[in-house]
Amino acid sequence: FTDQLLESELFGHERGAFTGALVQKKGLFEIAQGGTLFLDEIGEMDAKLQARMLRVLQEKTFRRLGGTADIATDVRVVAATNQDLPNRVKQGKFRDDLYHRLSRVVMELPPLRDRTEDIVPMAEMFARRAFGSRGKRFDGFTEDAASAITNYTWPGNVRELLNVIERSSLLFEGNSPLSETYLSLPKNPSTTRG
Repeated sequence: FTDQLLESELFGHERGAFTGALVQKKGLFEIAQGGTLFLDEIGEMDAKLQARMLRVLQEKTFRRLGGTADIATDVRVVAATNQDLPNRVKQGKFRDDLYHRLSRVVMELPPLRDRTEDIVPMAEMFARRAFGSRGKRFDGFTEDAASAITNYTWPGNVRELLNVIERSSLLFEGNSPLSETYLSLPKNPSTTRG
């Protein structure tokens, strides 16, 4: 999203607020009223949007782009990032006050490569979902496939694992456990353990 488009997605806009705003649009803070709004990659948000985000979290009101009326909101915000936010605060790239507003409860998850015991169960869950959505049956992983996904370092983390499993569900035909052949993992030695 561009900054203006992201702002419109979060807060909505009034008709005529910008070129192409032909009708009024509710934003996610309005749509999620009484619920939870998940914001991924919050560490990438630009300074202007960080200020608007802080205002809505503190005052529980916002205005649509081009609007003049305050709209009350009651939304729980869950944010995620792969950035080191305390470091970005020190560098002046993320607002200190917004960081403290968002960090009431912090859960730090190590990268997948540091949680090898989670790789196969997570891959199995993704595979059941991916294969099922294509009308295919997932019968588990062969021993070589389980070993390959456990020993791969997953530089793209969980998203890469999901992508590998999705791709294998497209390629796989048959009624047997999924073998390493269908995983298409890079053979670069720097991306595997041992």
